Amino acid sequence: MSRTALRICPLCEATCGLTLTLDGTRVTGARGDREDVFSKGFICPKGAAFGAVDGDPDRLRTPLVRKDGELREATWEEAFDAVAAGIRPVVERYGPHAVGVVLGNPNVHTMAGALYPSILLGALGTRSLFTASTVDQMPKHVSSGLLYGDANAIPVPDLDHTGHLLLIGANPLESNGSLCTAPDFPGRLKALRARGGTLTVVDPRRTRTARLADRHVAIRPGTDALLLAAMAYVLFEEDLVALGALDPHVLGLDELAQAIRDFAPEEVAGACDVEAGTIRALARELAAAPTAAVYARIGSCTVAHGTLASWLVDVLNILTGNLDRPGGALFPQAATDRAPRPAGPGRGFALGRWHSRVSKHPEAKGELPLSALAEEIDTATEEGEPVRALVVVAANPVLSAPDGARLDKALDSLDFMVSVDPYLNETSRHADVVLPPPPPAQSPHHDFAFNTLAVRHQVRYTRPAVPLEPGRMAETEILARLILAATGMDGADPSAVDTAVIDQTLRKAVRDAHSPVHGRDPRELAARLTGDTGPERRLDLMLRLGPYGDGFGVRPEGLSLEKLLAHPHGIDLGPLRPRLPQPLRTVSGKVELLPRPIADDLPRLRAALRERPAGLLLVGRRHLRSNNSWMHNVPALTGGSNRCTLHVHPEDAARLGILDGAPVRVKGAGGEVTAPAEVTDGVRPGVVSLPHGWGHDRPGTRLTHAATDPGVNVNQLLDGSLLDPLSGNAVLNGVPVELTATR
Repeated sequence: MSRTALRICPLCEATCGLTLTLDGTRVTGARGDREDVFSKGFICPKGAAFGAVDGDPDRLRTPLVRKDGELREATWEEAFDAVAAGIRPVVERYGPHAVGVVLGNPNVHTMAGALYPSILLGALGTRSLFTASTVDQMPKHVSSGLLYGDANAIPVPDLDHTGHLLLIGANPLESNGSLCTAPDFPGRLKALRARGGTLTVVDPRRTRTARLADRHVAIRPGTDALLLAAMAYVLFEEDLVALGALDPHVLGLDELAQAIRDFAPEEVAGACDVEAGTIRALARELAAAPTAAVYARIGSCTVAHGTLASWLVDVLNILTGNLDRPGGALFPQAATDRAPRPAGPGRGFALGRWHSRVSKHPEAKGELPLSALAEEIDTATEEGEPVRALVVVAANPVLSAPDGARLDKALDSLDFMVSVDPYLNETSRHADVVLPPPPPAQSPHHDFAFNTLAVRHQVRYTRPAVPLEPGRMAETEILARLILAATGMDGADPSAVDTAVIDQTLRKAVRDAHSPVHGRDPRELAARLTGDTGPERRLDLMLRLGPYGDGFGVRPEGLSLEKLLAHPHGIDLGPLRPRLPQPLRTVSGKVELLPRPIADDLPRLRAALRERPAGLLLVGRRHLRSNNSWMHNVPALTGGSNRCTLHVHPEDAARLGILDGAPVRVKGAGGEVTAPAEVTDGVRPGVVSLPHGWGHDRPGTRLTHAATDPGVNVNQLLDGSLLDPLSGNAVLNGVPVELTATR
């Protein structure tokens, strides 16, 4: 007999509420939850395919342990014993930094990925951390850290109230939003236009989002920072700067004006391939709008000046008085954030506290560039040991990082590797131990990270829709046991990990004069926590100590897990509100408009004024039915327009003798691939586009459907040497390539 259950979708950043139809333990359907306080019934093709994702027959069901060179099924005990036997000798002989940790972006879509990796890193004491952030959003973290003193203080556009939205390198009609959690992003953009607002899209591709816009500016790839600097120049030159309520919270306005004096629109136009008049119009319209927001994403981050572009996005919001005001860009506050502290100076944000061993890349936000992972494994130096063991959690860097062929070889040279992954994919096939988490229907869900980026304050939690299948282990328990095995405590009760975190958090809270539990007994508070599991008790703790929490009885109307469970469709906490100066953690206690690292990088941007790249420039692209490489193994999410084709403009195709559908050889600095051409005016002349996450043609994987149409790995065109120097983010867009028609 069928039944229904609620579940928050974990397949992209929109976090839509779903109503699942279940036949026993099998998910037979998924539709939008119309009563969800945030998504209100919206669903995209990924959410509709939840059942197919959940029931993929290629998902691993038992651990795999390498014996005599082959991965074979094993018990959980054997798997964790093998982890302990593989990692501990590396730590003891070579030190903690010889153990690398790689975290993929699915970690921010799960409770386990939010709660446990930081504990693993702290317990190991390693500085060898590599994550998907450095092939995606690290420039935004760095610019926020430098401006506001907190790398996670990322303002989001107030989509539901703004009258003017400038989108740069973002395609939310396909992505559903990124670093901006907004169910039904397309509907919100249409509503913006319906209420008389203006939408402008800056993108070298005529994306679905660009087609919706009032204006599409087809910029040359990689020149976003130049365009934004020129817009800031116009605001100063034409006396359009109006900080408004921001004025007492901002430092460095005069210094900023002086720093961008070389970026007049007439100087920038040639490099951007955008007319000076258009640049001036963009700046004037932004300044004239009653409310406005500038929002930029991956197309502006994964380029040579990614941090400068991210910084300038906020600079424009500040100069027009649109930061921290309704209708502009606001700082969200999630229910599990720490309760607000009094405003005042903080410790600030530091870059380069340590460096990578081989190429001396500076750390950013505690991470080293994912592009450097291969050389950190395969290159010996006099300074420190190479990475000899690797813990990979929900990541497939062989496809997602530049020069996957080199990393492929490097992984084979490791002393030991463990992967937490539901699939045997291009990366996990190298592991000595594979620990498979259960499918999402068998897991609880709360969005810790994405609620800090949401366009409306709300809180939701869903317990597992179906019980764990016999022989499976909850992902939270897998990671807790992994922590114990990796730190010399193999076999200990995994609940000890959660208990230790709770005890430590409460001891700190009762000593904090600003905490609602100041001076109370931490043991009494711990006894009052509810929840069926350690992770639920930790969620209860975070909710109760958070900005909307009950403070363990201090605010009886506040949040707790018990109250949240009584509202299965979530609790609406209201619209975003101005918060400055409270979020600021800079040394000055103010928004620091021209931080020293930014000022030091501006000469590199000035040099770009003289650059006119010859030939073709490569950009990536996103599809509505795809997010990560493993989604290509779900038949419902492939086919149609979600194909690995090379988009080429008709003028370039005619010049190079390229026919629609014919194979084309694409050559970059790191290698070459061959893909079928798709001749389209969806890209501007001089630009070609390949999607990411493909290349499922390596032996030893168990991705049956993906292997039938493997596509090519776009990152194999890159050698990993091109990075944004401030953030260490890989340059994936705006890179030169050569095309050759093949017969």
